[in-house]
Amino acid sequence: MAKRTIVAMPGDGIGKVVLEETIRVLDAAGFDAEYVNGDIGWDFWCKEGNPLPDRTLKLLEQHKIGLFGAITSKPKDKADAELSPELKGKGHIYYSPIVTMRQKFGLDICMRPCITLPGNPLNFIRRAADGGSDEPVVDCMVFRQNTEGLYGGVEWTNPHDQIYDALMTHPRFKENFAWCPRPELAVSTRIVTKKYSTRIIKAAFEYAKKRGFDKVTVCEKPNVIRETSGMILKIAQEMSKNEYPNIWVEDVNIDAMMMWLTKNPENYHVIVSENMFGDIVSDAFAGLIGGLGFATSAQFNPETGVAVFEPTHGSAPKYADYETSIVNPIAMILSAVLMLEHIGEDAIAAKIKTAVAAVVKEGKVKAYDMLKMRGTQEVINHGAASTKQMADAVIAKL
Repeated sequence: MAKRTIVAMPGDGIGKVVLEETIRVLDAAGFDAEYVNGDIGWDFWCKEGNPLPDRTLKLLEQHKIGLFGAITSKPKDKADAELSPELKGKGHIYYSPIVTMRQKFGLDICMRPCITLPGNPLNFIRRAADGGSDEPVVDCMVFRQNTEGLYGGVEWTNPHDQIYDALMTHPRFKENFAWCPRPELAVSTRIVTKKYSTRIIKAAFEYAKKRGFDKVTVCEKPNVIRETSGMILKIAQEMSKNEYPNIWVEDVNIDAMMMWLTKNPENYHVIVSENMFGDIVSDAFAGLIGGLGFATSAQFNPETGVAVFEPTHGSAPKYADYETSIVNPIAMILSAVLMLEHIGEDAIAAKIKTAVAAVVKEGKVKAYDMLKMRGTQEVINHGAASTKQMADAVIAKL
């Protein structure tokens, strides 16, 4: 088999160090690949007015598979303030490069696994009926529609005449918002299409079928957001009836979901949601399995073959300049495992997963988050493993 070429996109802050350590783990596990650097992130916004340069898009278009670290995103006013002086006033508008990447390549299917690692001191523990404690096993895959919804980017402040006039044709807008001076009005859309809702829902059903689960949970809010959430729920119900009669659809509102997660997380194995709600519910689940240091994601387009794999944590810029990096690389390592599974390298993927699980269960090497310490440079002096030491421990288990 020809050597794989992977587009490595470190991004900002801690993305750079966790990706570097993950590539060391991949090399040690025997994954034979060439890594080409893809520029992305805040530095390129400041220097070039584009946080996702065309050269990076071309690399992804050519090589199809990307490993991504993390990015820094800031509000509009701060983005404008940090743009290089020679670029100001030239029409540059900051937009999240990862959202741009998803939309550019149609990476509409996002899978976020939330799975308990035995022995993780950060696992969710609840009070048992007998007064003792109980540690439920979490095994859930969140299917997040990745290109539409509230992250679609179709929004306005002080909407122009055509948009404002269109909004005024809706009786609810006219009745409740016509009082607001237009310069003080901001509008965001929540756009959902039947095609891509169907695609993410079908992916959820196929996963449930493969794993032997008899339920898909639709996590939306159709009692209030009737059109968009209503469409998603209806598609799922019809798909269950017509294509997957042995898998039933559970309808749980996003707000209620937050309560049920911390009550009975073991009851949920397959969840499907729109972009924003999928982001919320997957981060909530991440808190039950150890936090963002263990949260991973895969996003892909089954038609074009382009796929990008990333941890769901941010760039944590306050940690980026530490002399010794303290951040937990497990989320990035397990995101690389998702990549390996996606491209058919199942044996290497299983080997790395087993090694990570062994390190966590053994408990001899723990990052600061696993020791429940505040993230300061001093944690290294109090027994916390550095980013490199965590990766070394995984490599030793290999």
